[in-house]
Amino acid sequence: MKRYLALAVVVPMAFTVTVSGRAPRGVRLQPDVSASEQSGGGGRAPAAASAPQLKFHVEEEFFKWPTNVWPSEAVGVALNSQKHIFLLNRGNVPLLEFAPDGAFIRSMGEGSTIFHAAHSVRFDAEDNMWLVDAGNNVVVKFNNKGRIVQALGRRLEPWVYMTHGIERAIPAPASFYQPTDTAVGPDGSTYVTDGYGNSRVAKFTREGNLVKYWGDRGARPGQFNTPHSIVIDRNANLYVADRQNSRVQLFDTDGNFKTQWNLDGLTWSMCITPGTPQVIFVGSVGKVYKMALDGTVLGTFGKLGRLPGWFDSIHAIACPDEKTVYIANEFSYRFDKVVIDEPARSQE
Repeated sequence: MKRYLALAVVVPMAFTVTVSGRAPRGVRLQPDVSASEQSGGGGRAPAAASAPQLKFHVEEEFFKWPTNVWPSEAVGVALNSQKHIFLLNRGNVPLLEFAPDGAFIRSMGEGSTIFHAAHSVRFDAEDNMWLVDAGNNVVVKFNNKGRIVQALGRRLEPWVYMTHGIERAIPAPASFYQPTDTAVGPDGSTYVTDGYGNSRVAKFTREGNLVKYWGDRGARPGQFNTPHSIVIDRNANLYVADRQNSRVQLFDTDGNFKTQWNLDGLTWSMCITPGTPQVIFVGSVGKVYKMALDGTVLGTFGKLGRLPGWFDSIHAIACPDEKTVYIANEFSYRFDKVVIDEPARSQE
């Protein structure tokens, strides 16, 4: 007897799911795209290799670390409205605050069960601090007094499997699978790159209710292969660092794809300046790109290495202005303050 094997061919498509209550209301497929769009056409950033090299220097030993604190993987850096610098790492003292001159102020989070694989720290316009832990699948919001006011996602709690939980059950849409970063919109909506596992962006209301999410694993516009960082500009455009696809994708706040910028290195991290005009710094491996909001590469700096003055995988980056950049070198266990010596562009 002959046996025949039927093969099903699945064509990946980017999608957006809108959520009402607990269950998805429906799926809206993105329009088909041309071959040039699949390869990055129609929004490709100019070749970074031809961009000017920016002169810079690292302020050595800028951060005055306590002598009894040894950080491990450097994963997050952010500034609040007072220009205090918060450094996040995966060591025993996960979060530290420093003054604008680098003086140590305090440490936070020692022994907290929030931390399992710390991933990012951000501040919103109201000076709320947002912590993302990829290992615990949670995003935690602190007010400017340091009090927890919101938590998104859920930690894994194995004890529930002995009573009322089902081990390895598919989590609800509002749960995360190793999230990576957050951005907060002008209306208080929270956008989470959900990141290593789900390859999507999830949108929550100010109150913490999931309203929609978009993206799945792939390389087409609107798809992601490790969405690792997210920022929002003053016109409410979202920029997502699609790390393993070496690109930045742009969306509106409803998840509609606008364009993408292809780069010649992995897009690990991003920050956006508060000034006018705004620019974005993209951290890669051994290199930082300075980019205009139209996708033009204004310049690059850095070389690969693990000593001060060189950079490795830039897991996080913060930019209070065009001339100052704070860098988290993940595998060097080091945080740098970088000063760009090139003059800033004239104000428009």
